[in-house]
Amino acid sequence: MDGTPEDLTALLRAWSAGDRAAEEKLLPLVYEELRKQAARQLRRERAEHTLRPTAVVHELYLRLAGQHRTAWANRAQFFAVAAQLMRRVLVDHARERGAAKRAGGWQRVVLDEDMPGTAPREADLLALDEALAELGELDPRRARMVELRYFGGLTLDETAEALAVSPATVSREWQLARAWLHRRLARGAAATTGG
Repeated sequence: MDGTPEDLTALLRAWSAGDRAAEEKLLPLVYEELRKQAARQLRRERAEHTLRPTAVVHELYLRLAGQHRTAWANRAQFFAVAAQLMRRVLVDHARERGAAKRAGGWQRVVLDEDMPGTAPREADLLALDEALAELGELDPRRARMVELRYFGGLTLDETAEALAVSPATVSREWQLARAWLHRRLARGAAATTGG
């Protein structure tokens, strides 16, 4: 990203205050990062997925435009909100495709592609969304952490900043949240297949 975190934070705060010029300066600074996050997310899904990174970012931008009254604290908070909205864009798209096909809307996603020494695991995007909602009821911070890391592509340090916790806490809780999700998704898959 071309601007420093401080520049981005200043633009976000100006945008929050209603400065349209700040919004116009902000978009080019965040566009490529958001596009990379969308591309990373879409690579986790099935090959014939109809969304493209640019389309995801454009839909995300429309949803972010409705967030102009948010009192942005910093870059990490912005990308945390973007991660949450990106999740909604992808889940909404999966639901729409499922309704159109009347075939359940299966969207394949990989939960732990960055984890060395393990084979990637696939899960249905809608099942993941449901599991994250359940985790959110049990442990909102861990659910938010998964959303930031998985949908937003934030690093451990960025996630720690967004959640105001230490990177060590994020690392530890990320492992626990991911393990919980794997168990929950496996249980759901077994119930679906009758296994």
